[in-house]
Amino acid sequence: MSYALELLDVHKSFGKSAIIRGAQLQVNAGERVAIIGPNGAGKSTLFNLISGRFGITSGQIKLNGERIDGMKPYEINRRGLSRSFQVSNLFTRLSVFENIRCAVLWSMGHRYAFWKFLADLTDANERAEEVMAMIKLDKKRDVLAMNLTYAEARALEIGITIAGGSSVILLDEPTAGMSKSETSRFINLIRDVTQGKTLLTVEHDMGVVFGLADKIAVLVYGEVIAFDTPDAVRANARVQEAYLGSVLAEAH
Repeated sequence: MSYALELLDVHKSFGKSAIIRGAQLQVNAGERVAIIGPNGAGKSTLFNLISGRFGITSGQIKLNGERIDGMKPYEINRRGLSRSFQVSNLFTRLSVFENIRCAVLWSMGHRYAFWKFLADLTDANERAEEVMAMIKLDKKRDVLAMNLTYAEARALEIGITIAGGSSVILLDEPTAGMSKSETSRFINLIRDVTQGKTLLTVEHDMGVVFGLADKIAVLVYGEVIAFDTPDAVRANARVQEAYLGSVLAEAH
């Protein structure tokens, strides 16, 4: 069976410090998976390994059945995986529309050519307009990214992440720093824009985790100690002892 994303005995060490210790994970196409765990568990490191920002020490990472460990981030992206970061990574002096259009160009076959005008690339412009509508920023089309509110900037970050049409999306703490009402709206936005895609998200807010995820992977000291449905993880005695305790039992 070919999974959308598969981690096989993945290890990552920095010098003598082992951060990821034999991580195993098999994610089916279309599943929404939340990765949770205490600070220092290795969650962001795991994202960096999957997206090619860091190289693994040993093991295998597969995307749609193809090994991607050892590939550069842009090579992995071109094979259908895209990610966001904890801190918004935008072109602050470009507009919302221009930021999204930058993200769609390569996936639509457009390469650098000094004799082409971006305004003439009808398909890329239409795709950018479509993504803006999906993330509810179409009314902010010409606003510079630097002038967006925090929540709007995070929405733009997600728009850039999905713009290229990747089938596997990684979101690193997408609701961090948001108010309760902003978080609630953002969960719905993420659910809408990732419909039919495979989603992995690192998240600390248990309300987001249980409101969004089909499955939860619990990472503790670089190992996945549980990977199951939210109800099963909530009831897992090992998970409660190692990490969440009463917090998980009370989450809803």
